[in-house]
Amino acid sequence: MKIWLNEQQTEIADGATLFMVRARFKPKADVTILNGFPLREDHSLDEGDRVVLIRRGERPSPQELEALMASRHTPGVHERVKRAAVGIAGAGGLGSAVAVALARSGVGRLVIADFDVVEPSNLNRQQFFVDQIGVPKVEALRENLARINPYVQVSAFNGRLDSGNIAGVFAGCDVMVEAFDGADQKAMLVETCRIRLPQVPLVAASGLAGYAPSNTVVTRRAGTRFYLVGDGETAARPGEGLMAPRVGIAAHHQANAVLRLLLGEEPG
Repeated sequence: MKIWLNEQQTEIADGATLFMVRARFKPKADVTILNGFPLREDHSLDEGDRVVLIRRGERPSPQELEALMASRHTPGVHERVKRAAVGIAGAGGLGSAVAVALARSGVGRLVIADFDVVEPSNLNRQQFFVDQIGVPKVEALRENLARINPYVQVSAFNGRLDSGNIAGVFAGCDVMVEAFDGADQKAMLVETCRIRLPQVPLVAASGLAGYAPSNTVVTRRAGTRFYLVGDGETAARPGEGLMAPRVGIAAHHQANAVLRLLLGEEPG
């Protein structure tokens, strides 16, 4: 029968088990993953199962790396998301965290747009480092994503988005993410996408400041192909700033909504 071994289709004997495959192909492997789940005990195998064998501390070849990164995914997900393109408008607290989550999920292409540079006040919630202060955010983020997953293609637009260039910058994207700070920018992007990219789902965010309870951040459908994450109330203002935990919660709500859309599921 045929299974997938480290993402390569491999012929094995009928009745072979997980440990039998390990003994034959990689006897020194100390991590065995079957269909996305690590197992410490032997297990029977079926046609089409996905087995990943890893030796801790061993640096994989470039050919193996993508397969090993995807080894903990739900089977069937990686093949679908790696063909997708996602646009992210804004590379700050929301956008940088969304990009990291989608890169780790294996989304094939990310289009990231922002005009700003990394500054010290960003480091309390954004996915950048001290030595990147002064670097354009899109360039710093592209560098960080390449270190996480070199198989993700990242297109960076270093400039201001407006109603005249959004459709061109994000041409070919399957899903859009709104990750701006200002209400006027958010409204402009939502309206422009509604008119210029009407078939592309948009995942936006509003209401994620401070340290209010985590469970007040929700994902809801707010219109045709339009989804809104947040509590809709806690805007940043004097006395209530933006902090990593709730920004991160909202960003991962957005990333999960994107993933569900790419897989044909309704966010929520």
